[in-house]
Amino acid sequence: MGQVVGEKSPEVGVEPGVKCTWFVYIARCCDGSLYTGVTTDVTRRMRQHNAAMGSKYTRARLPLRLVYCESQDCRGKALRREAQIKRLPRKQKLRLIQGSGRETLLP
Repeated sequence: MGQVVGEKSPEVGVEPGVKCTWFVYIARCCDGSLYTGVTTDVTRRMRQHNAAMGSKYTRARLPLRLVYCESQDCRGKALRREAQIKRLPRKQKLRLIQGSGRETLLP
């Protein structure tokens, strides 16, 4: 999945004509809480989180472990999906993670 970004694209920092994929991810914090975010580079973002350079929420809950990731072809779709996941009850988030095969979590 991906989108060719045009010159008038709202995608900040992306060269015209470059394919850009956005990712929605869920990270498990050391206290067992789940953090959902969006990024164009999941590896870089997880490094930032674990170096205490991520969100304020995750800084006090290190280390983080990536437990779920899905791609979206544009920033808008990724942000809508992030909001959708954040509204899910914890039990449904755990089912989503388990269904991905990345990690088995107990409720």
